[in-house]
Amino acid sequence: MSPDSVTGQLIDVHNRKVYPCTVQIENGTISALKPLEVAPERYILPGFVDAHIHIESSMLTPYEFARKALVHGTVATVSDPHEIANVCGMAGVEYMIENARSALLKFHFGAPSCVPATQFETAGAVLGVTETERLLRRSEIGYLSEMMNYPGVLSGDEEVMAKIALAKKMGKPVDGHAPGLMGEAAGKYVAAGISTDHECFTKEEALNKLKYGMKILIREGSAARNFEALHELISEFPSMVMLCSDDKHPDELVHGHINLLAKRALQKGHHLFDVLQCACVNPVNHYNLNVGLLRKGDPADFVVVDDLENMHVVETWINGRCVNRNGNCVLREKEHIIINNFHSHSKYPSDFTVPAKGKKIRVINAVEGQLVTQLSETEATLKDGYAVADPQNNLLKIAVVNRYMQASPAVAFISNFKIQQGAIASTVAHDSHNIIAVGSDDESICRAVNLLMANKGGLSAVDHKGELVVPLPIAGLMSDKSCDEVGRIYSEIDQKVKSMGSNLNAPFMTLSFMALLVIPTIKLSDKGLFDGTAFSFTDLWVN
Repeated sequence: MSPDSVTGQLIDVHNRKVYPCTVQIENGTISALKPLEVAPERYILPGFVDAHIHIESSMLTPYEFARKALVHGTVATVSDPHEIANVCGMAGVEYMIENARSALLKFHFGAPSCVPATQFETAGAVLGVTETERLLRRSEIGYLSEMMNYPGVLSGDEEVMAKIALAKKMGKPVDGHAPGLMGEAAGKYVAAGISTDHECFTKEEALNKLKYGMKILIREGSAARNFEALHELISEFPSMVMLCSDDKHPDELVHGHINLLAKRALQKGHHLFDVLQCACVNPVNHYNLNVGLLRKGDPADFVVVDDLENMHVVETWINGRCVNRNGNCVLREKEHIIINNFHSHSKYPSDFTVPAKGKKIRVINAVEGQLVTQLSETEATLKDGYAVADPQNNLLKIAVVNRYMQASPAVAFISNFKIQQGAIASTVAHDSHNIIAVGSDDESICRAVNLLMANKGGLSAVDHKGELVVPLPIAGLMSDKSCDEVGRIYSEIDQKVKSMGSNLNAPFMTLSFMALLVIPTIKLSDKGLFDGTAFSFTDLWVN
């Protein structure tokens, strides 16, 4: 590779100073940093790193994700392939690794620790201790992904502890996932070897975990938005904080990524060097990423922005190559291999009926901007011996349909989606990715579900005006199209759902977490209504 150079105002995060400089590049590495008297008013800084993301939740392949994220200055991600692993097992993890090879962006994948996430749902695969060891021994696998089974950690579950022990033996970090865990229980969780948590939704919880030495990832995704609650930690604990999206929908990725979080942090008054410490440096150091940090001898991975207020990226460099200039990514369109695991068949409206067994029902209350839900009890609306949805009183039906085999749907009730007529459905349904649907009546729910059956996965919305579907042929999670194309059709279906009455910011993203059993308080799996606090099934009907 021939020598190259970039000139501007160097943001030296390590020595906390800014100075005119030429960055000289040779053979993909920084060969010299040459101070100057003057330089153009553009700023050279380390590239942004998403410290925890499920690429699948962008509905894009790694390659297509990179085509857009590189434009926003993301040079690396810490990517958990947990979603596709729950659908396709080892073949799914292999798919992500192979698809990412030509993407230029430095994807760092983890070994999924919880496949299936719990014993209370049907997933498409099982990754036990043997499979986890095989993954951890691979050079492409840099860490053990989020250990969501925190009850298993606290109880010393044999398989859970064996997976953690393998990661520790190989010197690879272990990611955490313990929403609401505090006090001695949090201390025990950290002492087991868990090093991070991205699930804190209050500062009190984050401070408690920091006390035990756990690093806190401030998450701002398309559904869970914790930045406002936690951003003060950037100034208070700059060496212990990272920034992540966790789940990023394509319509938002079009506009920005971690660069927008850095911009918000600066607008909040946080110091530039503290922000970049969290957004760029800490993930590289914690996960031992092969990513340069603007030092002599480092891989030439960095970005150039035209000002320090908007963090507008004009150039992205990786391994000494300019991969993005003024929004033009060097990656070109390509065809993607399709893999899937989908074996369910069409349903009937009668499959979604709920025979009356009492007067009061337990209801899932969705919470805007959070993965947690609340539990309420209300009088059931009864009609002809069945409990039915009551849209006028903020009560809809929710159903989870097993996608891996023929089985009867699990049906319950939910509030705060506020769809007045029609239904939505999705095969992006953490963690097992069965079909999840919410709607105003059995016929609409059945129609939305069957659209996804016909497409072997995706998102759907139906009402009396018509129907829309976003096909996701790759594992029912990802499209084989570009971010711009997927973002456009996703925006259309999002607007349709809002025209149906929903006032949620991201109704499909919120829907995707209503089957996530490891997040309290109450969720629905394909096997039934689940109490996330007691970690056991509960009855729909209140005795």
